[in-house]
Amino acid sequence: MKTGEKASGKQEIDEERVARYYELSSRALQVARTHVARGKEKEAHVIVEIVSCYLQDAKHFWQDGKLADAFACLNYAHGWLDCGARLGIFDVKDNKLFTVDPE
Repeated sequence: MKTGEKASGKQEIDEERVARYYELSSRALQVARTHVARGKEKEAHVIVEIVSCYLQDAKHFWQDGKLADAFACLNYAHGWLDCGARLGIFDVKDNKLFTVDPE
């Protein structure tokens, strides 16, 4: 059985999973902040603010032991980053951090 998997085959949201996704989304945010497409600064600022709030919420829920809520916040945060990448607001090529086509 894999880590975080129940006997029924369903995956659990555990501390390890929340930590892994928190790190991934935090890293993606840092990359996005430094790769804003020319002329898209205003849109990027909005996305960065929203993602930052979701990451703060995730950390709060994680510290309170509300792992499902933390994981939900992380998924929303990363969804915003992926959307910005796909719409060309962030000029990123890393398909391990974002849902973009590799070069």
